Amino acid sequence: MKAARQQAIVDLLIHHQSLTTEALSLQLKVSKETIRRDLSELQTQGKVLRHHGCARVIQREIQNSGDPFHIRRNSHHAHKADVAREALTWIEEGMVIALDASSTCWYLARQLPDINIQVFTNSQPICQELGKRAHIQLICSGGRLERKDGCYVNPSLISQLKPLDVDLFIFSCAGIDSSGTLWDSSAINAEFKSILLKRSSQSLLLIDKSKINRSGEAQIGHLEEVTYVISGEQQTDSAVM
Repeated sequence: MKAARQQAIVDLLIHHQSLTTEALSLQLKVSKETIRRDLSELQTQGKVLRHHGCARVIQREIQNSGDPFHIRRNSHHAHKADVAREALTWIEEGMVIALDASSTCWYLARQLPDINIQVFTNSQPICQELGKRAHIQLICSGGRLERKDGCYVNPSLISQLKPLDVDLFIFSCAGIDSSGTLWDSSAINAEFKSILLKRSSQSLLLIDKSKINRSGEAQIGHLEEVTYVISGEQQTDSAVM
């Protein structure tokens, strides 16, 4: 997926400050010609600068209008715990599930029984919570830590997911607009959710009614891609929302 690969290029350049075309080609396991085309497009978009076979990112504040994780965690905590409790009914022994870095999924992680499941996540707080369990096999995306969001950014996410058959992706979002588009306040988190939404057998969106008819900084996908929605009032097939 070109968009994911180009975001991976930007992430690598942020981390390393400057890289050659050859280094990017080796890191992402694609041809140098593909990297050159990507860099050309990214330069046109004003995201990178190229000079003598090297590229560097144009430093600007990454769009992220969301509150820090510790603020989100303490907001509407009773409602989030209730929504998370409903989501537990979808999790069965032997499953491979993925959790995003939302505070609602953190409440879910706190309530997860210590059963034989695999959990993949990019959330630092969820890793800390599930690291205490003996029977849950925890797989962390790893990468650069974004402290504000409490999440890891890994440009090799797609390669990392190749050996995993994710049965259920559980996530939240900043809003759903009138057309059914799902939005996030962070481009970094939106990319993670978009990839998992497409690669998982089923998906579960945890959301409250205040997020209906709202948008954000970055698109995740569309409500039609979601298998089920839990709003705290009732469980809903996404097709009828």
